[in-house]
Amino acid sequence: MAKNLGRESDGTGLVIVLLLVAGMLLTCSRPVRGLSTGFYSYTCPDLESTVKNGVDSAVASDPRVGASILRVHFHDCFVDGCDGSVLLDDTTSFIGEKGAPQNANSLRGFGAIDDIKSSVEAICPGIVSCADILTIAARDSVVNAGGPSWDVELGRYDSLTASKSDAVASLPSPLSDLSTITGNFANVGLSETDLVALSGAHTFGKAQCGAFVGRLYDFQGTGSPDPTIDPTYLQTLQANCPDGGDGSVLNNLDQGTPTAFDNSYYNNLLVNKGLLNSDQVLESTSGSTTTQNLVTSFGGDQSSFFSQFSASMLKMGRISPKSSSNGQIRTNCRVVNSA
Repeated sequence: MAKNLGRESDGTGLVIVLLLVAGMLLTCSRPVRGLSTGFYSYTCPDLESTVKNGVDSAVASDPRVGASILRVHFHDCFVDGCDGSVLLDDTTSFIGEKGAPQNANSLRGFGAIDDIKSSVEAICPGIVSCADILTIAARDSVVNAGGPSWDVELGRYDSLTASKSDAVASLPSPLSDLSTITGNFANVGLSETDLVALSGAHTFGKAQCGAFVGRLYDFQGTGSPDPTIDPTYLQTLQANCPDGGDGSVLNNLDQGTPTAFDNSYYNNLLVNKGLLNSDQVLESTSGSTTTQNLVTSFGGDQSSFFSQFSASMLKMGRISPKSSSNGQIRTNCRVVNSA
């Protein structure tokens, strides 16, 4: 069967490809909303190596940026699909997603995506969407930190707008309970298994004190710390995040191997050393038996975690991709192309 040869132009919703194979002329068409691996094999054959080089360079300059790029991809897909909407700056016609409480002053890595987009435009102008670049960069960020690789599915178009209110309604919060988080995931077609696997992205990266300080001093209005936090770990966190102190101070999400993508995150949860409330509730006694069992399973079997994480990333990447009828290939990821 002929391979999908990728997007020919921004104005076509259906790509028709003629390929001579074994002396026969074969015709292959791509569904408007379909995604496929190797989508740019012919129209931008150096795409994935270019993105990888960009990610590796960005991480070499800023070791935090790999985890940041992965988080940007999550926050993009949860709000109206994986369409690069989170990358858009505010305009006079819309207030975008960057200002939502779940993103403001914490979502980062946009400069790295800008640089990678510029490199891709230099070799394949007008061909590759920002949404696809972000999807590849998220995978490469995981690989760079020692995590699994998978064949990304590509062929997305970029959104024409963004919505702060949609982000507020759709994105999980580090303060959320399990029922709320499970609902956030279910709303975009992701299961409890996907929730636990994708939460494993917190095996690297950092979080600000402001994202969890309530657990340390006044958990759910009790005037006391969250009783599920390991006492020694609580003391460490209180020393780093004093009550009324600087909420922007950074803390490792993973207490075991904070810069490596591995299964240490789950073993933190098993000994009550999850940093965020949204992490620890996956294993808490008041939580779900399903999530508890998965935490235990992934904590004991890294290959199982890697396999499920890859599968769940692919599943998340399929959320509501844009087509040429409701999207475009942005030249600059921060702004919609001029009419």
